[in-house]
Amino acid sequence: MQIRPEQLEAQLARELKALYTIHGDEPLQAQEAGDAIRAAARAAGFAERKVFTVSGTHFDWSGVIGAAQAMSLFASAQLIEIRIPSGKPGKDGSDALHRYCEALADDVVTLVQLPRLDGQQLKSGWLAALDAAGVVVRVDPVERKALPVWIAQRLAAQGQRVQADDTGRQALAFFADRVEGNLLAAHQEIQ
Repeated sequence: MQIRPEQLEAQLARELKALYTIHGDEPLQAQEAGDAIRAAARAAGFAERKVFTVSGTHFDWSGVIGAAQAMSLFASAQLIEIRIPSGKPGKDGSDALHRYCEALADDVVTLVQLPRLDGQQLKSGWLAALDAAGVVVRVDPVERKALPVWIAQRLAAQGQRVQADDTGRQALAFFADRVEGNLLAAHQEIQ
């Protein structure tokens, strides 16, 4: 199931799925989505966390598969994070992700983090397996024309309002021009 970052909170409130995949090149929104999933998992009792970073073609996927199948020593449930900075798990990784998706356990929540994927990666079998087994959050950059609305929503979320007239629209446009599409800078300024 594919959703947008702004739909994630509502999805997490309805149900915590066994698998989440985040991909995209907007660091602030990807980080916030990951934080929301981690917080929901912690609240649901997934206290132990294991992080695997896939680096290179010689990554040992058996450790990831084994961690998901092993009983937790310190908690009844665990969160497993699989970070693939290159966005390319390789042949072995593709096979491992397929096997992983087929054997999801009830006492494990998995978070897969990827960078922006190209067209070939978006059509890959391993991403289709991740999509079929859980929730995929695609984090796209906020377009310049949508940035004033994004800023206004962020301000409203922390109890601040911009006037609904032309002066308010000009203030938001000025703000958007100054951060030049950098959501991390916008977030700092809003804070």
